[in-house]
Amino acid sequence: MITLRNTNATLVLLAAGALLGSGCATKKYVRNTIDPVSGKVDQVASQTNQQGQTLDATRKDVAQNQQDISATRETARAADARAGDAMNAANAAGSKADQANSGLAELRNTVANLDDYKPASNAVVPFGFNQYILTPDAKAELDKIAQGKDQWKRYFVAVEGFTDRAGSDSYNDALSKRRADKVVQYLVSKYDIPVYRIHEIGMGKDKLVDDGRGRTANAKNRRVEVTVYSADAAMASASTTQPGETNR
Repeated sequence: MITLRNTNATLVLLAAGALLGSGCATKKYVRNTIDPVSGKVDQVASQTNQQGQTLDATRKDVAQNQQDISATRETARAADARAGDAMNAANAAGSKADQANSGLAELRNTVANLDDYKPASNAVVPFGFNQYILTPDAKAELDKIAQGKDQWKRYFVAVEGFTDRAGSDSYNDALSKRRADKVVQYLVSKYDIPVYRIHEIGMGKDKLVDDGRGRTANAKNRRVEVTVYSADAAMASASTTQPGETNR
């Protein structure tokens, strides 16, 4: 009996030991096999998340870069347009400069031969009291003198503005200049008379044509005198002079 009981106890202990040994082996297997795999899965998942975030950031950078490229292209187009406008303006300025240089050369020739220029036509343009606006009558006077410009070859136009006695000297000087400006503007804009052919001055209340102090005298003094000087007669006379002869 004692031997059988001992045998059973031994079997129980062996079974328990086997179970314990089996449990330890399972934990060891899990620790050595399952845990590393699980760690790697977690690592891969973390890397995947990071790569996803990096991809999102890259997409955002690409979108921003596309916007920047589009903005740069628009800026380049605008710069090209401005460059084209600047080139056109430069060409126009160059053309005007050439015209001005040609006009200055002709003006120098005019000054050098000033004695050859004689009055060819003149007009008196009236103005209202304290006014520098061209009236229909004033424009009619300018039309008469300007319509004959095509028959002149070498000429210049003298424009002199005047006022009546009323007012201070400084005020009248400025007013007479405004009146002369209006006449010049009309001749240039309507009849294309080159500006370099026009000599303009405001004389204020100097050189009164009527010394009276009444309304009639004042009306006569409020004026702009326009005189066309031409050297065509001198040229014609020089061209008809025979060799050996001199002009007298």
